[in-house]
Amino acid sequence: MMEVVEYDGDPSLWDRYLDAHPDGVNYHRYAWRRVITESFGHDSSYLMARDDSGSVRGILPLVHLNSILFGNVLVSLPFVNYGGILADTAEAATLLLEGAVRVRERVGATVLELRHLEELPLGLPCKCHKVTMLLPLAADVDTQWRQFNAKLRNQVRKAQKSGLTVRWGGAELLDDFYEVFVRNMRDLGTPVYGKRLFASVLATFPDSSRIIAVYQDGNVVAAGLASWYKKTLEVPWASSNKDYKKLCPNNLLYWEAISYAIQHGFRIFDFGRSTPGEGTFKFKEQWGAEPHPLHWQYALKSGAPLPELSPHNPKYDLAIRCWRRLPLWMTRLLGPSIVRNIP
Repeated sequence: MMEVVEYDGDPSLWDRYLDAHPDGVNYHRYAWRRVITESFGHDSSYLMARDDSGSVRGILPLVHLNSILFGNVLVSLPFVNYGGILADTAEAATLLLEGAVRVRERVGATVLELRHLEELPLGLPCKCHKVTMLLPLAADVDTQWRQFNAKLRNQVRKAQKSGLTVRWGGAELLDDFYEVFVRNMRDLGTPVYGKRLFASVLATFPDSSRIIAVYQDGNVVAAGLASWYKKTLEVPWASSNKDYKKLCPNNLLYWEAISYAIQHGFRIFDFGRSTPGEGTFKFKEQWGAEPHPLHWQYALKSGAPLPELSPHNPKYDLAIRCWRRLPLWMTRLLGPSIVRNIP
């Protein structure tokens, strides 16, 4: 007999199961519960399936978001690319889904969204509108460099010859990272996360997260936050100042991040989420990254439609155009309170 409980015990029990499971990913780690609570204040329910002997057979982290603008939803996990059900057996996966539906009903959510790297056979509607871009890494930096085409190598060399410099660090580089990030998100028409999110990531995962920043004459022109787990290093958040685009700072940033990953023994470089065919997709594709469809599966309250929070949704077009015209100080002030409810 197996049961599903809402787990609030020793994080090491959760993480031991995760570390041993071949499909466990970064965002299944229990400490992300702390990050999301500290950064956004959302309630969470972490479900665990256990058998008669007390052995863990599956886990599912869930976060509840509720707002007038963006709806009442339960997500695993919001703000990142994947999470979802991790289980040893189909029975454990089904029981975790049933437990999640009970949580959805208890909190009054209309949507349960499970963000999976692979579609689970759960009989749920699924959207594959996004991909994560994965680059299998060579055994050494020189081999990786030779795999790039001449145009890409020349762009990296141009950045190096332009006097751009690179720094790796932690919280001491947070202000520089956030300076570039705020501007880039404003230019995209997207509300910006609060600095608290990135501070929490760095503080919660001091041994598996760092900031990489690119400078010209002491001024930050590009920056990213790298996070890693098992054999994968990911850069989920990265931005550059478009005024310096001709110097190719983004190319230098990613080359340095890829080199760091290889030198530290990682096997996969995850460029993060993209929409096929768009500019960021093409930028990542040129490095040899391969699109891996993200399978977002849904258990909906009866009559509820599939969510559509894409910036391509026409109902958000005016808001995006207005946001792009706001001064930076205003986006810093207003953005975090808006984006906290956009999963």
